[in-house]
Amino acid sequence: MWWGWFVCRCLSLAALLVVADCGGAEQRRGAEEGLRSSTAKANSSSGRKYHRIQHGQCSYTFILPEGDGGSCREFKAGTPYNANALQRDAPQPEADFSNQKIQQLEHVMENYTQWLQKIENYIKDNMKTEIVQLQQSAVHNHTAAMLEMGTSLLSQTAEQTRKLTNVETQVLNQTSRLEIQLLENSLSTNKLEKELMIQINEINKIHDKNGVSAEHWLGNEFVHILTNQREYALRVELTDWDEHQVFSQYDSFHIDSEKHNYRLFLKSHSGTAGRQSSLAIHGADFSTKDMDNDNCTCKCALMLSGGWWYDACGPSNLNGVYYRQGQHVGKFNGIKWHYFKGPSYSLRSTVMMIRPADFA
Repeated sequence: MWWGWFVCRCLSLAALLVVADCGGAEQRRGAEEGLRSSTAKANSSSGRKYHRIQHGQCSYTFILPEGDGGSCREFKAGTPYNANALQRDAPQPEADFSNQKIQQLEHVMENYTQWLQKIENYIKDNMKTEIVQLQQSAVHNHTAAMLEMGTSLLSQTAEQTRKLTNVETQVLNQTSRLEIQLLENSLSTNKLEKELMIQINEINKIHDKNGVSAEHWLGNEFVHILTNQREYALRVELTDWDEHQVFSQYDSFHIDSEKHNYRLFLKSHSGTAGRQSSLAIHGADFSTKDMDNDNCTCKCALMLSGGWWYDACGPSNLNGVYYRQGQHVGKFNGIKWHYFKGPSYSLRSTVMMIRPADFA
């Protein structure tokens, strides 16, 4: 840029060269006088300016351009033009150099800005990737923890379900056994009370083998045969007039043959019908009105109005006279169980049931 400006300027000045004199002293003087006169005329007539340069034996005369003359160098708006630039070696104006530096700095700043934007975008992209990875890792860890917790809860639930199933099975088994036991007691047992009531009401003579009485006395005979084939248990259920129900149970029960007066044998008493058994434990013979087999001289069957294992008119008689409510107190010959309601309280109902002792 600087060399272009200098060459352009030199060409303009070279075109203005008028006289180049390299002669002797006399010739120089004649020329100088002619030049002065011509220069004065030119300056006075056209207003042009001349400039003379002496170099050794040679002298150079230049015609300087007019003040309003053009220039081959373009200037920016607002920049002053120095028309007499050749008279002094004027350097490149500072304004052009500063503008160039500013442009270079702006270009450098623009490059730096682009690089910073690229770095910023790179950091943002990496941060997004890391955030996504952290979120995925957090979700994975949370999911794993939830799965582990769910597995633990399922295991605990399965264990509790198994325990409940076992308990339910045990309850069902016990319930089934109880239902079977009650069914056996109610349907598959022999109710001695019915047989004894029939015997008391319809038998007059125990040895009348051909009458109706003989047939009903086969009840005791049947019980004798049944209870001597295997071990049996006896349960006696009692209900008073206040709807209180109790029982006495004997783990071993059987009666002997007619030859031995259907003697009663019991073992292992338990239940809620008194602190001890109201039946004779140590073997009592069965007595009727016409066959007194008790240990009392008063004939208990006649006094107490029914056949039973009295021993000595003992603490029980389930085949006594049935008294209705309001008349059941103070009756010595009623249906009694001494260790439940006392010796003169006639009960509302009684049931005697037997079943195999090993029934489960």
